Amino acid sequence: MSVQASTVRAVQLSFFAADAEPASLADLEGLLAGPAQVVRAGETARVSVVLPTPSDAPGWRAQALLQEFAERDLGGELTATVDDLAAVRTDFRPELLPLTAAWARGAMKAPPAGFVLDGSRLRLWAIAAGRCDDYGYLFTLGESDEAGWSATGAALAAAGVPATLVGPRAGGPAYRVTGQRRLRRLRELVGEPPEGATERDWPLP
Repeated sequence: MSVQASTVRAVQLSFFAADAEPASLADLEGLLAGPAQVVRAGETARVSVVLPTPSDAPGWRAQALLQEFAERDLGGELTATVDDLAAVRTDFRPELLPLTAAWARGAMKAPPAGFVLDGSRLRLWAIAAGRCDDYGYLFTLGESDEAGWSATGAALAAAGVPATLVGPRAGGPAYRVTGQRRLRRLRELVGEPPEGATERDWPLP
């Protein structure tokens, strides 16, 4: 690859980083690629996600997500599940209604045709459900969203971070990103960690 071509490619990749574009409602599709759900109520909808933290100690993930919701003027609240896990959800808002039509597959959830993952979407996914393990970086998937796993994997590959599907018996369902080059690319996309995140929570630089 020539120096000029390499420069152009680098510019193109940076364009999709989390800090390259202003906050958008479409960024919430990153949460839906993971374990989040969107629920309709009349002419409004709400996005909610259960976090891997107890309700009495929700930690940095809840705070960071509420901040992301506020930046998009969506309101939001912290609540608890019946299993005493922390959950964060937006207010019911009419502007979120298109997400239900795009992601609903009957009673299941799956990405719409042409779904892409950019830095902002990946950042929200990492905040809600990302973590390091001994082999790489894991993006947790929704346990009942198997119909959409392959499309999500294709979107990761198209974003320049191809990942391996990890099944429930191996600590998933999740996609694992491995290799120094891919992890550097992932860190470039998601940006700096939110306040409170540890080195086990965020892709290494």
